[in-house]
Amino acid sequence: MKHLKLRLILLSLASGLLLSLAWPERGCPALLFIGFIPLLRMEDLISTNRDRFNRFSVFFYSYPGFLLWNLLTTWWIVNSTGEGAILAVVLNSMFMSIILSFFHGTKRRLNSMPAAYLALICFWIMFEYLHLNWDLNWPWLNLGNGFSSYYRWVQWYEYTGAFGGTVWVLAANIMIFSLLKGEKRKAKSENKVEISEKRKAKSEKEDANFGKSIESRLIQKFHLSLFAFRFSIISLLILLPILFSYVMYYSYHEKSRPVNTVILQPNIDPYSEQYVLPPIQVVGRIVKLAGPAIDSGTNILVTPESALQQEMWENNMETFESIGLVRNIISKYPNLNIIVGGSTYYAFKPGEKIPHTARKFTKENAWYNRYNAAIMVNRYPALQLYHKSKLTPGVEVLPSYNGFKWLEKYAIDLGGIVGSLGTDSVRRVFNVVNMPPVAVCICYESIFGEFFSEFVRNGAQVMCIITNDGWWGNTAGHRQHFAFAHLRAIETRRSILRSANTGISAWIDQRGDAHEQTKYWVPAVIKARVNANDKITFYTRHGDYIAKWMSWLGGLLYIGSLLVWITKKRIKKS
Repeated sequence: MKHLKLRLILLSLASGLLLSLAWPERGCPALLFIGFIPLLRMEDLISTNRDRFNRFSVFFYSYPGFLLWNLLTTWWIVNSTGEGAILAVVLNSMFMSIILSFFHGTKRRLNSMPAAYLALICFWIMFEYLHLNWDLNWPWLNLGNGFSSYYRWVQWYEYTGAFGGTVWVLAANIMIFSLLKGEKRKAKSENKVEISEKRKAKSEKEDANFGKSIESRLIQKFHLSLFAFRFSIISLLILLPILFSYVMYYSYHEKSRPVNTVILQPNIDPYSEQYVLPPIQVVGRIVKLAGPAIDSGTNILVTPESALQQEMWENNMETFESIGLVRNIISKYPNLNIIVGGSTYYAFKPGEKIPHTARKFTKENAWYNRYNAAIMVNRYPALQLYHKSKLTPGVEVLPSYNGFKWLEKYAIDLGGIVGSLGTDSVRRVFNVVNMPPVAVCICYESIFGEFFSEFVRNGAQVMCIITNDGWWGNTAGHRQHFAFAHLRAIETRRSILRSANTGISAWIDQRGDAHEQTKYWVPAVIKARVNANDKITFYTRHGDYIAKWMSWLGGLLYIGSLLVWITKKRIKKS
């Protein structure tokens, strides 16, 4: 029993290591196609030795592998917050183990093995979809993201989104595991037959034994041919999507609809400078960096998230020095549009609806909200604002469910606005001067495919990502975050202007290729001409339809397994 338990733990850790070695931005995504096989073998051993294990065994034995995967790929969170890193790694590993346990229970109740493995795919996708849509969202390790550095393999994401990649990975693992499992069973069966034949051979004639030997060889050749055929089918199911993707990549050509852009990476230290420097010095750095690159033909200047850290109240934004300094740039270039990140506040007027994220003023009976905002400044009189709406768990949002409001005081302080922030209900597209419509995603929002595509569905023909990746240090964190932008460009076929305070700034074309990537912790300015696009992809139009359909199917399979179990119990009793 001790040997078996050790074997289960080693299988679990093997999966964790394989999945880690597959992950962006320096991993090999081909390992994703075998990464779950040790876990599937672990679950199968528990199923075939049911009398030795309890219903929670799959959870406990899968947890070390998922913990290793989460730890090796997202350890860098510790650079900003030790508590947040522990919670992210421990909780996400727990959620993954729960999903595998649900699969194990469903498999035990269903008589059909194909239905059980289909349930595994559905359950995992339900988990990933939940991670995109609840307050504790953390889709960083959603399997479809694993191809973000090898984005030329998944150009078909414009039809499926990243969930297509998740189905691809899980289906490949299940098929390869089923093939190997079948061959192992055949090998055991053939070994037993061979031993039996040797025992009988002592009392049989040599010619009869020779005939049986020929028959046994023919059967072995047949099994080998069948194995080769099934292996070829599985290989094609893995390779054909890649070949199709390369055909899409090389046949895709952008239409010329040029937009002249300037993208900044000011490199203001988020720990020691960003929240203490006076507005004139912060905007001065932006002007000094962008000045030589801007001319009368420049359509848009993109600056990073939280570039302005003056406490600006949206009730009277134009009175703040930071906005006045940015307006001075527009006075010189009236056809210029400027996107600048900032921290803003809004004081609710009497009679306005007070959201759950609102905070009460200390000395008066009034409420206000805080926002992580993107501000569009151009020659139009009114400023345009978009409030970040996919918030970073533990930093910008904590569970809003009844009874959890008290967690606000434990929000992680990264130097800026702390605690649950206000959000927008609409994916806002800015009214711009002398260029096609543009919209902006703020930092963490760029991981959410369907969310990102809503801006495009609302009319954005060029997309921006503004971020501040300095919190994580020069680790895989900021490189992974950058890599995910390749997928957003492919899903929506939009050029992306990515401005990082520090990290990686670049412009990404509609095929997902990144151009003029900056280095970490180096101030930089990018002057580029990108193409706008008004075509809507299938994925942009339909969103995460795969996740929605498979979530319903997973629910039906789970309910069906419960009904089968109840029926069997009633039959036994009768």
